[in-house]
Amino acid sequence: MENQKNVTEFVLLGLFKNQDHNMMCFVIFLFCYFAIFLGNFIIFITITCSHLIQQPMYYFLCHLSLIDLAYTSTIVPRLIRDLIAKEKIISFISCMTQLFTAHFLATVEMFILVSMAFDRYVAICKHLHYMIIVNRQKCNTMILIAWGVAFWHAIAQMLMVAMLPFCGPNQIDHYICDVKPLLKLVCADTHIANILVIANSGMVVQTTFLVLVASYIVILYNLRKHSSEDRCKALSTCGSHIMAVVLFFVPCISTYIRPPSASKNDKEFSMFYTVIGPMLNPLIYTLRNAEMKNAMQKVWSNKMSLLFK
Repeated sequence: MENQKNVTEFVLLGLFKNQDHNMMCFVIFLFCYFAIFLGNFIIFITITCSHLIQQPMYYFLCHLSLIDLAYTSTIVPRLIRDLIAKEKIISFISCMTQLFTAHFLATVEMFILVSMAFDRYVAICKHLHYMIIVNRQKCNTMILIAWGVAFWHAIAQMLMVAMLPFCGPNQIDHYICDVKPLLKLVCADTHIANILVIANSGMVVQTTFLVLVASYIVILYNLRKHSSEDRCKALSTCGSHIMAVVLFFVPCISTYIRPPSASKNDKEFSMFYTVIGPMLNPLIYTLRNAEMKNAMQKVWSNKMSLLFK
């Protein structure tokens, strides 16, 4: 590609401009990645090795944990390495690969969160027909749709950026290869490209978020007809989902809806959906969930007893 004749590599400036605190940040992010990996791995194994996998809500949660593991593994190890590396160089091909993978997995996560909201809507508002409406075949279909839409969204973003002319400078003011910081390095008019980013990423994020908000409004409205005990149980489950949605979508909207001229805090906002959200999701979905706690106790006590036999 012509781009590679001009710019063959980029330099990631990282999260912080002050290099004095890099070692402390290295320890913090290493701990965060360990917590993300351990928490989501425990949820994934617990669900797949227990009866919970038969329930649609936990089936989607299992996929969410797997996506969180893959998503953070695309971004956080590179961030940790760059905190102590002398040279923060990433090749053009590796940069485009990271851009594609990050957008692909993030979009899959959005649609899984929508699927989880749909599951809760049917469980609360159409509970008599729940097993008919949300059967395993439909769950698999929703997952396949998520992967299909995510692929086309990510490939469109990656190809749009890859075909733009990069002739220097090559310093990306971010800790990952993302569309908006890359557009600042293009040696051509990026007005149309910026509109396409807002129309593509921005509208996908905003539309998905509005669908989620509308579904939870309908759920909360329909809870009036249920008993106080059922309301408390439903609100506990929906509360967990709403927390996960807010942590992921609000920073995404702040990042991709705003024009590049107003993107001074994009790095800070992106920390919420690349590190903080995946790290807190295991806690959000387990601390207030007695069924999940019981399953974890059974699965891991059995595994530990087999290990020490």
